[in-house]
Amino acid sequence: MARAQGARAQMALAFETTYGTPPAGGFAKMPFASTTLGAEQPLLNSELLGYGRDPLAPIKDAVTADGDVVVPLDAEAFGFWLKAAFGAPSTTGTGPWTHVFQSGAWTLPSLSIETGMPEVPRFAMYSGCVLDQITWQMQRSGLLTATARLVAQGETVGTTTSAGTPAALELKRFGHFNGSITRNGSALGNVVSADITYANNLDRIETIRSDGRIDGADPSIAALTGSIEVRFADSTLVTQAINGDPCELEFAYVLPSGESFTFTVHAVYLPRPRIEISGPQGVQATFDWQAARDSLVGRMCTATLLNDVETY
Repeated sequence: MARAQGARAQMALAFETTYGTPPAGGFAKMPFASTTLGAEQPLLNSELLGYGRDPLAPIKDAVTADGDVVVPLDAEAFGFWLKAAFGAPSTTGTGPWTHVFQSGAWTLPSLSIETGMPEVPRFAMYSGCVLDQITWQMQRSGLLTATARLVAQGETVGTTTSAGTPAALELKRFGHFNGSITRNGSALGNVVSADITYANNLDRIETIRSDGRIDGADPSIAALTGSIEVRFADSTLVTQAINGDPCELEFAYVLPSGESFTFTVHAVYLPRPRIEISGPQGVQATFDWQAARDSLVGRMCTATLLNDVETY
């Protein structure tokens, strides 16, 4: 009997025309490191009395379909997750193409994602997936991955794939070594690590349905937060925090082959941190920053992806 192994797992993704309805084609094979995406339906214990000490049969509750997908930051496949987070980009160029994603869209596209374990076989199609949150970390070493949190409408399980033959994408992965951080156009030094989290703060539409699924997931006020841990070498960031002025932070990755990903946060506000001396080692400070809409640019952030993909 075959046993499922993560090494043979597959993932295919496509954007939906109608929420909750998987498209007939157009799926792309997605690289991923792990996923918790799944559907669950808990059981409710019977509260009835008068039938003895042994409980009555439980009742099924509503279906919840959601989970996280850990994906690499790469030059091609990551564009699908950016489109899910911000909406369709504005694309220019004739190859390579520049895809510009902007925050503030009122509606977000939904996706169908199929995870497959061919040796069982089990192919689970998650329809009506909307991206709730995406987060990643910048540091000196290690593997560079992002975590996408999804809210789905439901799960359909079959023994054969419904994604056909997904289109293959070339994996051109960014690494921490390719990263840089600038503040107001100048390199920001002494940075030990940085965290970036963008959240759409989805509102689940939990209406009464015979199938127990949700009617949708609508984006509410977005949030862009993170932290920067720096070696305490000057008072630039502390002075900004005391004055309450915003700055522009740009997190960028550039491959030697020319592909790049730039995430620009236009108005970053810093809290006044506690400067602690914990021993003879170097002194470090952590700034848990928050972003807001920039009145001049007209949005909170911009993500720019330069690659060989013509359209998303």
